[in-house]
Amino acid sequence: MKQTNIDDFLNLEKETQKLTQINEELEKRVQEEVEKSRKKDELLFQQNKLASMGNMISNIAHQWRQPLMEVSSIFIPIEAKLKLEREVTKEELLDSISKLNDITSYMSATIDDFRNFFVQDKEKVKFRISEQINLSVNILAGSLKEHDIHLDIIIRKNPMLVGYKNECAQVLINIINNAKDILIQRKIKNPKIVILIEEEDNKAVVTIKDNAGGIKVEPIDKIFEPYFTTKEDTGGTGIGLYMSKLIIERSMGGILVVKNDKEGASFTIRLKKVD
Repeated sequence: MKQTNIDDFLNLEKETQKLTQINEELEKRVQEEVEKSRKKDELLFQQNKLASMGNMISNIAHQWRQPLMEVSSIFIPIEAKLKLEREVTKEELLDSISKLNDITSYMSATIDDFRNFFVQDKEKVKFRISEQINLSVNILAGSLKEHDIHLDIIIRKNPMLVGYKNECAQVLINIINNAKDILIQRKIKNPKIVILIEEEDNKAVVTIKDNAGGIKVEPIDKIFEPYFTTKEDTGGTGIGLYMSKLIIERSMGGILVVKNDKEGASFTIRLKKVD
């Protein structure tokens, strides 16, 4: 009887050791997978940042094209008068200088917007969601104007948030850019994008809608998967929306969802507001 008890005890000890070893191996595998996931997200973040820089350079070109044309138009009549040896009055010169100052101020403000966008957020700060929407729209304004895309911003409430404000702007730019690209790709007549800001259940709610006919992917949430893109022909990377969801849900503790409505796609961001 005593021997049986000893054998049972030894068998139990062996089984316990096996379970401990299995648990240790499982824990090690989990840690390895978490590390792989972290490195993958870091890589995707860097790829998204590079893609964003490419888009920003394109947007700077759009933003500056019109002001540069205006600068040229200011100098043409003055140059013509000088070549024809006609008098250029003091008033004409002062008026031209005033216009040039306005244009260069606008171009300088544009550069500040782009520079601020790329400043890395080091800590969470308080900000109003409308500020980042305005920044995003200012960055994309030239491109939207070039393609005659009408943009409506409807502010029913203007809640205060706490988070990484530049990352929030990055999400807004990604979604607006996607809407712009699909409107152009499908050659939509009277293209438009609507941004609605409101509050619901102590949450800031931002909805971005277009009239491009909707997302033709099943299931629709597939668009948030890494490297999934419907824009291969136009150089889509398939990481913008993945990173957007990651930023909103992991970094800012919110929710990002998408659905199709009567006219097109509708992205909704929900974030906890603060007083």
